[in-house]
Amino acid sequence: MVVEHAPEPSQFRVTLFVGSQPVKGRPFTSSCVFNVKKRSWKGGIQVAVAITQSQIDTLSTDVDFSRWLAQALINLSEEDRPSHQERAHELFIQAVCWCKLDLALQSGITQENQCLADDIWDAEVRDTVIKRTNFITSYVASELDLVLRDVTAP
Repeated sequence: MVVEHAPEPSQFRVTLFVGSQPVKGRPFTSSCVFNVKKRSWKGGIQVAVAITQSQIDTLSTDVDFSRWLAQALINLSEEDRPSHQERAHELFIQAVCWCKLDLALQSGITQENQCLADDIWDAEVRDTVIKRTNFITSYVASELDLVLRDVTAP
């Protein structure tokens, strides 16, 4: 009989600290700051993840986020929809930044506060976001307390 082992627990504990927020001196650029703690570290670090509006627009189009969001919000009243749409776009940026942070964690990260610039890993971030569309839409739906029925991402 073959015994399956439980999946390896993540060696990192990641929580969103703040974001998305505009980057000072960098118009059309946002960032999210995450607290990151590795099991073997005595203390955690903060990692700021920057992304441009152009990148967000491209990624949103790649995963057809606008169509998904329209379907997800279809049952909301006209007066509630704009605030949910605005918050959903903030949450989309958070989820994309989280995907970018995960790439850094997978490739190795040093125990020091740092910033992942908006110009690194463009192709990799795009591939990851496309592969993790369900994570992104689930994250947005969960944070907005949306009950989704038959709303799927492309």
